[in-house]
Amino acid sequence: MNSLLLKNVVLGGKNVDVLIVDGCFRSIAGRIDVPAEKVIDGGGHLALCAPFFNAHVHAAMTLLRGYADDMELFTWLQEYIWPIEAKLTGEDVYWGTRLAILEMIHSGTVFFADMYWHHDEVIRAVEDTGIRAAVGLLFICADGKLLERNEHANRELLARRDSLSDRILVTYAPHAIYTVAEPVLRDVAEEAAQNNLPIHIHVSETAREVEECRAAHGGMTPIAYLDSLGILGPRTVLAHCVHLTDGDIELIQERRAVIAHMPCSNMKLCSGRFRYHDAVERGGCRIAIGTDGASSNNNLSMLEEVKFAALSAKIESNLPTAGKASDLFAAATRGGAEAYGIDSGVIAEGKPADAMLVELNHPRMIGDYHLEANLVYSADSSCIDTVICAGRVLMEHGRIDGENEVLDAARRCCRRLARA
Repeated sequence: MNSLLLKNVVLGGKNVDVLIVDGCFRSIAGRIDVPAEKVIDGGGHLALCAPFFNAHVHAAMTLLRGYADDMELFTWLQEYIWPIEAKLTGEDVYWGTRLAILEMIHSGTVFFADMYWHHDEVIRAVEDTGIRAAVGLLFICADGKLLERNEHANRELLARRDSLSDRILVTYAPHAIYTVAEPVLRDVAEEAAQNNLPIHIHVSETAREVEECRAAHGGMTPIAYLDSLGILGPRTVLAHCVHLTDGDIELIQERRAVIAHMPCSNMKLCSGRFRYHDAVERGGCRIAIGTDGASSNNNLSMLEEVKFAALSAKIESNLPTAGKASDLFAAATRGGAEAYGIDSGVIAEGKPADAMLVELNHPRMIGDYHLEANLVYSADSSCIDTVICAGRVLMEHGRIDGENEVLDAARRCCRRLARA
């Protein structure tokens, strides 16, 4: 039996003890006096909070942070990102993913949904660190046909998905409608349904994408086009969704698909403003929060992302009441977990023990009227003291084992890429 006892932590404005056994919250009470393998004393100044679930990221792109900035999306992708990604080795992806995980843990994240190459190396990084992840089966086509290396890697991972850690799930991850041919998208929809796996795809990110889709598919928007292929459903995560019509919003809501909102990347690439108020508050669409990759954000802090999500909701709708802190914190925690079918993102007895401890004795956390408001509008990574995933302590009092090794190895990868 693995056990962890959190003593004197703040939950719901009260000081409590929390017993975690075999990866789940066993008991939450005013006082718990039982032996445990490990004890962390919150001293009455560490708040126990739900951690973040990053709904969309390209983790290993930490190695490309700052490589190509201040560009339009398609120029950025076609002339800079895709050429240098072709030079990435499996070892690069391993250390780039380790670097991403390090950064995410420091900012309170216990899960990420990845869409990238070299599945085995991503999985190795996840297994080595104890975090949760959704590893995407990447689909990209050339001349209408799925890239051979994608097809081989995807089949291999599908064949062994049942042997993976229970912290790792597999998704179908067709890149986008402009990089995946229609027959392949139809196959993805059929296979995902047969295998009962989520689908994770970029969609309606730019005005150009929408215009080209309408021209190629009889006036259909990207959302309508995906629906016609059987892609949309309650296990579909739609990354970006910047350019949505009212009809798109109704369709997403009807199909119960999830929008992964990434305001920082949307703003940096000048993709546009997501209609948060119309889609979520009025339209009833499900929403989660993601960071996108570190080459288009340029960090992986969900704390920063929820603040930008709140601010962009207000400025886009011209309503200061839009994008409430409590709603966006829920989207970044429970919303991300639910999007990928994980029964987590809340602090409650019987739930998986995923959590972060936030330092309340921090300049950014005082005044202390509303904890969630402070987390959304004020906090940064320095406020995150401890991170727990499935009952395992990933970071304690700001320290992560092996951090310097990861930093050194990732820097070596970057220097090699710079010479390539």
